[in-house]
Order: sequence, then C-alpha cells, then structure tokens
Amino acid sequence: MREIGIRACYTKPYTKTTIQPDFSRKLRNILKEQFDPVEPNAVWCSDITYVWTYTGFVYLTSIMDLYSRKIISWVLSDTLEAKWVKDAIEKAKEARGVDKPKIMHSDRGIQYTCEAYMEATEGWERSYSKKAYPWDNACIESFHSVLKKEWLNRFRIIDYDHAYRLVFEYINTFYNTVRLHSHCKY
Repeated sequence: MREIGIRACYTKPYTKTTIQPDFSRKLRNILKEQFDPVEPNAVWCSDITYVWTYTGFVYLTSIMDLYSRKIISWVLSDTLEAKWVKDAIEKAKEARGVDKPKIMHSDRGIQYTCEAYMEATEGWERSYSKKAYPWDNACIESFHSVLKKEWLNRFRIIDYDHAYRLVFEYINTFYNTVRLHSHCKY
C-alpha cells in the first residue's frame, strides 16, 4: 500500500449518542427494512452521529428522503438536545415544501422519543427501529459511515466551525449533487 500511496481508513474515538429505553410495545416499526418508497417524501429517516474535533465532539443530525437518498436537511450542534432534531425537521419541511412525509423513521434514541419530537412530528406516521438493531435504519446509518470514511476521517478537525464547513462541503456540493448512488441506478 505504501508503494502505491494509499492508506487504510481508520475510525475516530467513539461516544455513546443515545440512551436506549425499552418502548417495545409503544414504538412500532412500520418500515420493516423496506427502503424503496415509490415517490418522494413518502419516507424520511433520521439519525444522529458524532464528529470528533480537537475541542470535543459535535453532533450531526441528518434527515434523508429514502426515495432519492438525498439529505434534505442537516444540523450540526455541540449538544445532543432534542431541539436540534426539531430544527432539522423544520428545515426538511421548508426544503421540501411539505408539511410531513407519509412515514418518519428513526432509532429509539431519547431525541426521537421525547415530547419535543412528538410535538414536531404531530400527526405524522412515526416508525422506529427495533432496539439495538441498526439495520432497521441502515440507509441513514450508511450515509453517516460514508461521510466519515470518504471525507471527515481525512482531516484533523479543529472545532465546530471547521466541522461545519466540512459537512456542508460534503453534503451540499458532493453527496447530494455529484456522488453516484447505486440505489438510483447510478
């Protein structure tokens, strides 16, 4: 690898971003790993990931339209408060010019089960992954993994502002506009 100038991808430090309460009976999985809706805005999915910086972790909340696999909104924050998920939802509604998708899918993190989230998605059909089963939210989990592997892990991220510029550059100028997606037949 050294001879041809390539090196392995590596992962950054890990932090726990969710508290997994057991809401097995109340939170239903409507999506059931069916990631191919027939129209835009039929299914949105969301998740939060962490981004390591030299000044501490920052957190990226993303919302993806499963029809096109586009990231329709994202918010970078320095805390894991639910208000950032609510902000991402408001940005998604504004970006798409719709009041709600048919289904909003997420994991069971506290940000997606709290009162603020319930208010932001009032009247929506909510779907939740099974407990400790990331494959139920595979599309957005995969996006976060790709974002880190293809872009963020190449940099020594200084602080929030540096992370914001990198995330903006990747999502808005590459992932949503240039990057090929096998789901959409490239």
